[in-house]
Amino acid sequence: MTGGAEGNAGGERVEGANATNERRAVVAKRVDAGDADLTEISQLAAAAGYEVVDELSQTRTEDAAFMFGEGKVAELRDRVLRTDADAVILDNDVGPYQTFNIGGELPEGVEVIDRFTLILEIFGQRANTRKAQLQVELAQLRYELPRAEAKASLAKRDERPGFMGLGEYDESVERDIKRQISEIRDELDSIAEKEQARREQRRDSGFDLVALAGYTNAGKSTLMRRLAAEIDVDENADRHPDLDTTAESQDMLFTTLGTTTRRAEMEKRDVLLTDTVGFIADLPHWLVESFESTLDSVYRADLVLLVVDASESVEAMREKLVTSHDTLYERNEAPIVTVFNKVDRLAPGELADKRAALSGVAPDPVAVSAKTGAGVAELRDRVEAELPEWERERLVLPVSDDAMSLVSWIHDHGHVADETYASDQVTVDFEAKPSIVARARSKAAGLASAESV
Repeated sequence: MTGGAEGNAGGERVEGANATNERRAVVAKRVDAGDADLTEISQLAAAAGYEVVDELSQTRTEDAAFMFGEGKVAELRDRVLRTDADAVILDNDVGPYQTFNIGGELPEGVEVIDRFTLILEIFGQRANTRKAQLQVELAQLRYELPRAEAKASLAKRDERPGFMGLGEYDESVERDIKRQISEIRDELDSIAEKEQARREQRRDSGFDLVALAGYTNAGKSTLMRRLAAEIDVDENADRHPDLDTTAESQDMLFTTLGTTTRRAEMEKRDVLLTDTVGFIADLPHWLVESFESTLDSVYRADLVLLVVDASESVEAMREKLVTSHDTLYERNEAPIVTVFNKVDRLAPGELADKRAALSGVAPDPVAVSAKTGAGVAELRDRVEAELPEWERERLVLPVSDDAMSLVSWIHDHGHVADETYASDQVTVDFEAKPSIVARARSKAAGLASAESV
């Protein structure tokens, strides 16, 4: 649930068909109780290139054969005929036989697409790097595996399942899927090893790694553009050739599928900021696990900025914060700072009310508007305060070409508070990561030894 910054580790951009001819769809959802909310599934459908031409919902217990009641399926058929829809999109986890049964009641050629197939379709459209494409394919195969037996059974009866699949089925399909899963995992493991080596190289170069996380459409990409030091990207191109110069900002789910890494503009510290694909509610474990390699950029960061859309209701914000924390909980190693974004849309007093209502899941959030820039200066200060502490050091060096090289290196890898020169020595007062301080001490000791020879 995170490409674009993968460079030689599987992130080379490749051409893909992101655009799709708009198709017409009826969206439907069944809930056990209460009222069905079709907002998100309609947004997902739009992100996949569908025009939502009608909506249908039902509140009842699940029907084993059709998911919905038979009467509601008949109504669904009538709406498809009336709107000339190409597809029915169901905001439910529909079993293969249920999908087949619903498809059998619809006009010929109308696809039945469930929530997770729709998400995978969006991912497939947005996968512009080798790594993203592998993760999408892995998710598709994991989704398909438990359905292989049912589809094979239908194929044996010479019936045509009315849902998206991976091709013809025979006795060997399950074995073939498992083989493909194994091969993709091996390639993704190889990419992950290279990315981990790159992260360590960046840390050794003095960079702190900050990840943007949060529910999809929370404004992470817009915030990244606001925080990024535009001018520094080209200056560091030779050190970090994978840094992207752009990050999409659109009012659409999943505009960011791959990772985008850029240098952030901070007062003291060198920070690389990574934007990843947004979280989404009710994702099954197999889908989250398929994007584990991308989520490593969040799990292994030095700090996570958890972004939430503050213009939504308290209930929606709470649900999305809980979803995000659940995704991060088991593997995240970094401290988390919650960012309330889009505060420019709030009425006076509304922010304070939401802070109070959400204090249990979002203690001490930073309030910003990525669109207007309000609060971004405070966020920069908070990022520097929450990153792992630096050590303070004072080195006295003999004046020499090698010493000047070391002073320059310290400037590049830490923050120099004071630098003074005497006739035969230079004193450098600085702060840096403990590993950088240790290397500076070692280099200084080498200079002192050379001076004494």
